[in-house]
Amino acid sequence: MSQWSQVQQLEIKFLEQVDQFYDDNFPMEIRHLLAQWIESQDWEAAANNEAMAMILLQNLIIQVDEQLDRVSQEKNLLLIHNLKRVRKLLQGKYHGNPMHIAVIISNCLREERRILAAASMPVQGPLEKSLQSSVVSERQRNVEHKVSAIKNSAQMTDQDVKYLEDLQEEFDFRYKTIQSLEQNDKNSALIKQEMLALQAMLNTLDYKRKEMLSKIGRVIHEIDMLMSNMLTEELLDWKRRQQIACIGGPLHGGLDQLQNCFTLLAESLFQVRRQLEKLDELLTRLTYDGDPIPVQRPQLLEKVNFLLYNLFRNSFVVERQPCMPTHPQRPMVLKTLIQFTVKLRLLIKLPELNYQIRVKATIDNNRRFVLCGTHVKAMNMDESANGSLSVEFRHLQPKEMKTSAGSKGNEGPHMVTEELHSISFETQVCLYGLTINLETSSLPVVMISNVSQLPNAWASIIWYNLSTNDPQNLSFFNNPPAATLSQLLEVLSWQFSSYVGRGLNSEQLNMLAEKLVGQQVSYNDYQLSWAKFCKEHLPGKSFTFWVWLEAILDLIKKHILPLWIDGYVMGFVSKEKERILLKDKTPGTFLLRFSESNLGGITFTWVDQLENGDVTFHSVEPYNKGRLSALPFADILRDYKVIMADNVPENPLKYLYPDIPKDKAFGKHYSCQPNEVSKPSDGGGKGYVPSVFIPVSKILNDSTEPHSPSDLLPMSPSVYAVLREHLSPTAIETAVSCKLSHS
Repeated sequence: MSQWSQVQQLEIKFLEQVDQFYDDNFPMEIRHLLAQWIESQDWEAAANNEAMAMILLQNLIIQVDEQLDRVSQEKNLLLIHNLKRVRKLLQGKYHGNPMHIAVIISNCLREERRILAAASMPVQGPLEKSLQSSVVSERQRNVEHKVSAIKNSAQMTDQDVKYLEDLQEEFDFRYKTIQSLEQNDKNSALIKQEMLALQAMLNTLDYKRKEMLSKIGRVIHEIDMLMSNMLTEELLDWKRRQQIACIGGPLHGGLDQLQNCFTLLAESLFQVRRQLEKLDELLTRLTYDGDPIPVQRPQLLEKVNFLLYNLFRNSFVVERQPCMPTHPQRPMVLKTLIQFTVKLRLLIKLPELNYQIRVKATIDNNRRFVLCGTHVKAMNMDESANGSLSVEFRHLQPKEMKTSAGSKGNEGPHMVTEELHSISFETQVCLYGLTINLETSSLPVVMISNVSQLPNAWASIIWYNLSTNDPQNLSFFNNPPAATLSQLLEVLSWQFSSYVGRGLNSEQLNMLAEKLVGQQVSYNDYQLSWAKFCKEHLPGKSFTFWVWLEAILDLIKKHILPLWIDGYVMGFVSKEKERILLKDKTPGTFLLRFSESNLGGITFTWVDQLENGDVTFHSVEPYNKGRLSALPFADILRDYKVIMADNVPENPLKYLYPDIPKDKAFGKHYSCQPNEVSKPSDGGGKGYVPSVFIPVSKILNDSTEPHSPSDLLPMSPSVYAVLREHLSPTAIETAVSCKLSHS
């Protein structure tokens, strides 16, 4: 079943999450119509390779054209219209930056996998639950409602200003008319009546000026309250969601909504500013004793300017955190002399600012590192698919400076991977007589000089962003706080859902918890130290918990990914639990388990029954990446043979736990059909016998010595048949160099 088919079967609450990240950047119609083709392409690799991304973009347009031809024949007018729009979008927005569409599709596929993994979990994790709180959603709606109301109030005040201006012009005209009359004419009863009318008009003007200033004051107060409370909370929540998304959590959204709010508030404040300027013009033409404009206008203008300064400062955000294109799922880990990308956005989207704001990127002030490459660029609305005012740095490289003695700084693994740095950005906005200096910084990054340091560096990034919402605590690892185990387990599941397409269920997470802290009554409130997670070796082992887990992630990604995504690898189960699960099953039932003693190893264990009815268990030596590079794991499961005491070779693996026939589970992943036994003369070209690798093990029931694990033996079925014809069992036993271990 395709990934998209699985998505369509989700409950409505999960489908709503899917709906959030499909928009005009990548329409859902294309995802639906081209589901299988899209899933068969390597968008993650294309996101880091412009030539590959361009080829995929061209092929995507070809696929759209083929769909367009099909629906044209069916005369589906609505679909024809939508596909033409999509084709125009793909050609217009992404032709100059094909890697952008690759990043978007890669992120959408990854987020689908995360949602599918979340849907398979019995309960939602504490972190994800907090991010999707109904209180947060209600506040978002309230902010949007209040911003819209403020915008309407500012526009209504514009009408009041126009009315006040018209009223004052009429007063000026009538007053100047009376002033131009001769002194004798001014004493007439008609003129005295006109003077009373002018006094009434002046009283109305005074009232309207006070009313006008009061309305402006209320708008300013509403903006101030909104910015100080709900909008600030919304921005902080978005930044927290970004932190969580960076370590594998739910794809964060809401920035476009924030941009809309910030932009509307800025427009309202500039509108109020123009209204105050208009009042100043009216003041120059008419003033009087008790005039409220000279008293109140300067205070209101100062408040408006103050709010504009704060609004602009808060609107300058890092939209996409620093990330090496070679490691898109390990953001904030930067390798010296390797390019990284980072994107910034100004949430106040005003056309007057397009190409007018130049942003400068620097690294923190310890002078140990400098940034090479283009580090000054102008923000614009043309590069982003959604037309936001943004700038993306794509060619920055961190370079380590030499010390005064001529050598580079200390690059010990612990010091490097726990030392935090910050990429800073500064710019200046000049608009309508205002000059505002803006600064912002990335989340803390870890610098490495060797790829071997990446796993520990990524552990630091996980721990920091899990434990704190402080965006700039560069001394965090001087005294790192403990983390709540339940939240850490949730983040570990995200590592699997984001990196290898399937998260961990509660049983798998319980096994990880036991490995970290041993048997506990409850993991919910347990506080785990940083040292326990990443620095102290596991009991009896020469490696840490995190190194062990990272090796498993690497194994899955490179060698058993399809099996893992299908859910056929139980993986995280102890030997004790393994036996409990298998003991009552049909002989030949097996399960797949990650090795606890070998880094990046996977083994399988099956249950068997002795003649006396006793149950026995057999486990093979874990297969590591070296052996799996020679033979796919699915083929190993298909072709695996054991030689029993009577030298009858057989495949003991019959059913994947709990009761799935082996070929039904793994058949689609076999690289080829198993070769049938044939004579040498029946073989391949030039009289050679076709050969395949077959994993063979030997079980000696009467041996009291501990058995060594099995190895792979290059032996074809036909060769084995010939050996059986010409060699004794003892000779075959000698040829089988490795044996199966009982465990």
